[in-house]
Amino acid sequence: MANIMEEGTPDRPRYRSETDQVGAAQQLMGVLCPTRDVLGRIGDKWTVLVVTALDCDGTLRFTKLRARVGDISQKVLTQALRNLERDGLVARRVHPTVPVTVEYSLTDLGQSLAQVARVIGDWSCRHIDEIVAARAAYDTRVGDGPAGR
Repeated sequence: MANIMEEGTPDRPRYRSETDQVGAAQQLMGVLCPTRDVLGRIGDKWTVLVVTALDCDGTLRFTKLRARVGDISQKVLTQALRNLERDGLVARRVHPTVPVTVEYSLTDLGQSLAQVARVIGDWSCRHIDEIVAARAAYDTRVGDGPAGR
């Protein structure tokens, strides 16, 4: 959206919706903004994959979740689940069986993140061919390919 300024009011957008957008963007760009930590968590590939797996399959035990995500170590999945639980995105339920059974599911907050992850996933699927082509063109232009960086 264009940032239309009123004369005599530097750095102040004219419309309320622009004010809200600019204010949020300026806050986000601040080095001390706490939302940067949240963005780091939700922008992590393992977060997106875990949230997507739980969104698609519902409640899962650790081993099933690990198999569903694929190519993730036990340590990394454990760390991701702890972080997601700490942030209130995933619920961990322990069943007192022998051996102990632990299940993971999305909280309401996690479900709202899953909606965003679906949009990003859909966008990725729609544009993967363009991205692959852009990468190939870049690598050809630069001349060293992805391994050379």
